[in-house]
Amino acid sequence: MIVDQMILDKVASKKTTFEGDKTSEKPIRSIAKAVSWRVIGTLDTLIVSYILTGEIVLATSIASIDFITKMILYFFHERIWNRVKWGR
Repeated sequence: MIVDQMILDKVASKKTTFEGDKTSEKPIRSIAKAVSWRVIGTLDTLIVSYILTGEIVLATSIASIDFITKMILYFFHERIWNRVKWGR
């Protein structure tokens, strides 16, 4: 309840600063978002790969490589966007 009120007060008063907002997203949050998104993306890749190849072993290999490379790319993408001032 107190936290909700604090959030509402902040939104209502618009007392935010760029300095406070730019540090609001920690690297661990970017990692969690990267992992959760990649699970969804990897399931998609696995299904599409299986439909196209008809081989579960090959589809799993493709999905595994896809998971690792895209998670790393997403993490750096998030960290770069966290430094961009545009739209804040």
